[in-house]
Amino acid sequence: MTTPKQHTAMSRARQGLFDSRSSVRLRTALAVGTNPDPRLVDMLVERCAVEPDFHVRDMLTWALTRHPASVTVPKLVDEVRSERAQARSQALHTLSKIGDRRAWPAITREILSDADDEVARSAWRAAVLLVPEGQEGELAAVLATQLGRGERETQMSLSRALIALGEMIVPLLRVAVEDPGPRVRAHAIATEKLFHDPDSGFEFAIEEAKRTVAIGGAGREE
Repeated sequence: MTTPKQHTAMSRARQGLFDSRSSVRLRTALAVGTNPDPRLVDMLVERCAVEPDFHVRDMLTWALTRHPASVTVPKLVDEVRSERAQARSQALHTLSKIGDRRAWPAITREILSDADDEVARSAWRAAVLLVPEGQEGELAAVLATQLGRGERETQMSLSRALIALGEMIVPLLRVAVEDPGPRVRAHAIATEKLFHDPDSGFEFAIEEAKRTVAIGGAGREE
């Protein structure tokens, strides 16, 4: 049962988290994380779904990691199924920070290929951290289906996720290099180059891969 004092504290937390000033929201999230209270987890998750400020979102995630995973993980897993893209993305990001593998069932093929690039990127990062031992190959195969997707930042995120899975990605990349789509081929070539030479940098690798595709793939259609 909530005491009057606790009720007042919760009301103040809600008022602060939903204040129009980002500085107030940031301070409130910091305060909630500094003094964790499981009764405020729902409020933190709710705010994550709508918070427009990156720094406040980051603090909300930190505040959630300060609470017991037994309380936060089930609620965040529910958020992964939200219709709101930001709710899905932020929940996945927070799950990756918590690192509790009980969240793995939420990382479905559907979420790994989410239509929203930010959601997909968050899912890729979470997946490589949460994947159970022995399921890395299956994950790599799903991630490989996303090669060629999106703009530079999205492609770089996917390359990093694939590379984190290790040697098992090499056969998948060599198959993708023969794909009829130039974007897929270029992304696969760049990822393989980065895998073997991490110091080359993604920008250099992708531009070099595009030149390779242009020279070797003239006349092939997307």
